[in-house]
Amino acid sequence: MDYLEIEQRTILIALTGSYGYGLAMPGISDKDYRGVFIATQPYYLGFSKIEQRDRGWDTSAHLFPYLSVDTSIYELKKFLELCTDNNPNILELLWFNQYEHLTDIGKTLVEHKQMFLSTKVKHTYAGYGYAQLKKLESHRRWLLNPPQVKPTPADYGLTEIQPLTKDEVNAFLEYLYLLVRDKVQFLEPAQQLYQLLTAEIDYKGIFKQYPLSDEALEYTQKLTQASDKFIQRLQKTQQYQAALREYNAYQSWKKNRNPARAALEAKVGYDAKFAMQAIRLLRTGLEILEHGELIVDRRIAGDAEELLAMKRGEYRYEEMMAIANSLYQRLETAYPNSTLPRSVDRDAVNQLCIDLVTRQGW
Repeated sequence: MDYLEIEQRTILIALTGSYGYGLAMPGISDKDYRGVFIATQPYYLGFSKIEQRDRGWDTSAHLFPYLSVDTSIYELKKFLELCTDNNPNILELLWFNQYEHLTDIGKTLVEHKQMFLSTKVKHTYAGYGYAQLKKLESHRRWLLNPPQVKPTPADYGLTEIQPLTKDEVNAFLEYLYLLVRDKVQFLEPAQQLYQLLTAEIDYKGIFKQYPLSDEALEYTQKLTQASDKFIQRLQKTQQYQAALREYNAYQSWKKNRNPARAALEAKVGYDAKFAMQAIRLLRTGLEILEHGELIVDRRIAGDAEELLAMKRGEYRYEEMMAIANSLYQRLETAYPNSTLPRSVDRDAVNQLCIDLVTRQGW
């Protein structure tokens, strides 16, 4: 589908980001737009597939000239899947008080916003908040102790032998993950662990991201029946790859930083925007669990000025982390007491999708 065709079949567009949250800072904040469109017949009945358009709007927008380079417009089925999974960045699109563009079909979609709230928001909002805090910690680490030299294999004892390739490491860790998962599958005390390992969390990715600890090496060797030399080579390769990723990420961060944001970060010692975003996400998730309502505009929630102060770096790093930890504890308490359903009714969402596509027509 070309851009004009997508715009003609767009049912909803909202101004999101800082402006949508009521947290814009004039001259600094960009205008980000996101929306939903319904694809044409070939994308529902044939092999063609389209999930979103997120490039080119600054030059090719026809019906909506205000769209910017950061615009993302999601195909309805993809959008509903993400809403069903309680994706914070997508779920909020149904909870704006004002829209830049909203058709009758878009209004019907918004009217069904309540059906997408479930206690899964505890995990998704906490997870997105955690991701912001991890970025914050990485940036703080680079500020206080930046990587000075690009790591080499020799730094990790890989002199006489070459590091394993990325494909070799990933294949072995995939095998290790399956062995661990299958080993606990039929052990009754480990039932919860098995459920965790088979949940919608990328544990295989976690296996690949973090080097095996010294404590895990002996068990890994016994479980996989690998040789001592291979296990040691694996660990050294992982350590080298992790250090190289860290160095490359630091170089990219240093090169692409927003100058004003970099100056503030250097002044206060941490990325204030990431910290504020984490707090906003955690508070929003807590509000959903406790009140069954998603408040996008923080001016309505009543904490916009406080969040703006955080964004300006007026809080110490330790204060921000204490606030985040308190919110995590409150989420744990609110989760079992929430009156929201444990999951979204997928059959109902499926029927809604059919109804909306049928109304749009081909």
